[in-house]
Amino acid sequence: MNYPEILQITSIALEGLVALISAVAAFRGRSYMYGLAFTFAIYVFYDLTKLYGWGVPQNALSVIFLVATLSALASVWRISKRR
Repeated sequence: MNYPEILQITSIALEGLVALISAVAAFRGRSYMYGLAFTFAIYVFYDLTKLYGWGVPQNALSVIFLVATLSALASVWRISKRR
């Protein structure tokens, strides 16, 4: 395994951790965190498909990535409204 692969796997693991922490926060009553949990779970899936070449069509990945971005936007919007 080369250095870029190690960095990529580390990044994916950290994205998974963010998704997990966000989901736990959402389950504890911070419903605005569901969007971030969903977003980072999608990022994990997206990155794993790229890393391991799972054969997901590029069009599908583009739509999935757009959904993740919209989910993050909705979460940030809800967070900003709480202040």
